[in-house]
Amino acid sequence: MTFDYIITDYITGKPVRNMGSEASRQIFERFLIHEKGYSKKDIRVDEKLVVQFKGEDYVSAIDLIVSCNDKALMAITCVAGSIGSYEREILAGARLVYDYQIPFAVSTDARDAMVMDTLSGKKTGQGLGAIPSKKEALELIETMEYKPFDKTRKEREMIIYRSFNLEKINI
Repeated sequence: MTFDYIITDYITGKPVRNMGSEASRQIFERFLIHEKGYSKKDIRVDEKLVVQFKGEDYVSAIDLIVSCNDKALMAITCVAGSIGSYEREILAGARLVYDYQIPFAVSTDARDAMVMDTLSGKKTGQGLGAIPSKKEALELIETMEYKPFDKTRKEREMIIYRSFNLEKINI
């Protein structure tokens, strides 16, 4: 027998099921606001992402998108398990969710974080200290490249995202 407990999302104020990685997401949302200086309006929760596979649309969502000056800076997945297991999923999501690649892809369990450069796919930092503060983000955003993802690689990236993200498909 399982019980679903409904809690209130810290950023949206909407009810959410407290299961899976939701507890780490709620902790990380508070961390972004209270420790890193972002406001609730800087953070989008459950940003819709549609990928195609064999001619069908699969609807999913990226846990959090952090923006500054109306430009997305970080795509974040909050996990209950090993953050390294989710790095490829969030990297694909950061490349696909908008018509440009979000500069940073982050995997976190709210105790640790892995930050990757989306364009290169390389790790740029580890630990919660590697998450840029809003002050740092405002400086970074001025020099970041906002490039579209290579269309010839898009279908492959959608397959990768869908493969890693099966539990969130059709939420």
